[in-house]
Amino acid sequence: MDKNSVFKTNVIGAGEVGSAISVDMDKNSVYKTNSFYWDTKGNDFLGAISLPLYGAFVSEEKCHLFGDVSGKKMLEIGCGNGQSLQYQGERKASELWAMDISEKQIEKASQHLKACGLSAKLICSPMEEECGIPVDYFDFVYSIYAIGWTTDLEGTFCRIASYLKKDGVFIFRSHPIHKCVVAENDRLAFKKNYFDESWYSVSLDEGALTLSDRKLSTYVNALAKAGLVIEQMIEQSDDEIISRDDNSEFSKKAKMLPVTFVVKARKL
Repeated sequence: MDKNSVFKTNVIGAGEVGSAISVDMDKNSVYKTNSFYWDTKGNDFLGAISLPLYGAFVSEEKCHLFGDVSGKKMLEIGCGNGQSLQYQGERKASELWAMDISEKQIEKASQHLKACGLSAKLICSPMEEECGIPVDYFDFVYSIYAIGWTTDLEGTFCRIASYLKKDGVFIFRSHPIHKCVVAENDRLAFKKNYFDESWYSVSLDEGALTLSDRKLSTYVNALAKAGLVIEQMIEQSDDEIISRDDNSEFSKKAKMLPVTFVVKARKL
């Protein structure tokens, strides 16, 4: 992992990206703002947030949450430019499906997979909406960076549960704690209320994003309501990956608290 990869992961996590402005949550406005960002500037930041990495300092190669996916039907929520789909396809998954809110990312994913000799069913849609994905069909549904951006977490988890076969697995990562904290002189300082789940807008790189930070309990309770039971949760950072970093503020923080968590849940 190079210097820029760590920085880009932090940006996607909406870490120290400048001033945040509180906004009222309007679903259509959120869709418009965030899809425009991914259609334009967002593509520059996707390299650091695709499998086998779960964003910052957590790797599938160390955690083995998926296990053997050969012959399995896979659905990715928020596929970006298709690199995680490539990873699953090269591990012999039988079917690749994905959705993304950005038409540009769907186009890039299609081109990327074609160049890799892989095919996938790609759908441009918000994750909250009905978009023709089959129910009771998939062995795995996963999301590397998109779940935290849904405007309706409970509704999204219920949709994901409906896509899965019985005993199917949902794997996702998010980051409810690290955006509240900054590293200052080898100490951590809270800059934001962890309990505040209100929506806010941030400006970066001539673009803008609209986001909300949810508590860990919000994710856990939404999983339970959707009939998904947690089997495993990863929150520790990988020391080997951190050691490749250049001692950035982000890596210093990762040594002291979780900068991401990854959940593996199963449909009852």
